This record gives sequence, structure tokens and C-alpha cells, in this order.
Amino acid sequence: MSEHEEMKEYAGGWMTERKGTDIPPFLKLAFPVIGLGCTAYIVLQMMGDVHHATRGKFVQEFNKVSQTSPALQYFVAALALIYVVITVIFTFKAFKED
Repeated sequence: MSEHEEMKEYAGGWMTERKGTDIPPFLKLAFPVIGLGCTAYIVLQMMGDVHHATRGKFVQEFNKVSQTSPALQYFVAALALIYVVITVIFTFKAFKED
């Protein structure tokens, strides 16, 4: 690193980076992949692992007595999806240095 490169400090000097540095491409890809994976998990596992060979019947019985709320779970999944969309928009937005 040459001396003429300007560095920015964050968190009182605990983190530094070169000025003008953009988010690495693998991180730009990681945000939507991880976020959509988590949102899909919320929807796919909404009622638990009811099709599992050994514990599926127990999960089905628990669902009967606990009276889960699919509407609430879909609402949480929708909030997660909105968060992912906002994060992805922010990530792929044009980079501007402060």
C-alpha cells in the first residue's frame, strides 16, 4: 500500500478501508442469496418438519394443539422479503463516496 492512498476509519479506528472502495461482488451476491434462502426457509418450514420419518407425527400433533397462525407466519415472511429487497436495492445502488 502506498502512502498517498487515503484511508477511512470506522469504529474509532478498529476498521479501516481505502477511500472509494466498493462492496466486493461476492458480498453483493451473498446478500440476496442468504436473504432469499432465509425467507424461503420461513415459508417451507412454516408448519415444522411434518414429513420427517420419525418426528413428523409429533410435529403434526404439536401443530394441532398449539394452533399456529399461518397468517402471522406469512406476514413475518413478507416482512423478511421486504427487508431483503431493500438490502439488495441498497447494495446494488450506485456507489457514492462520503
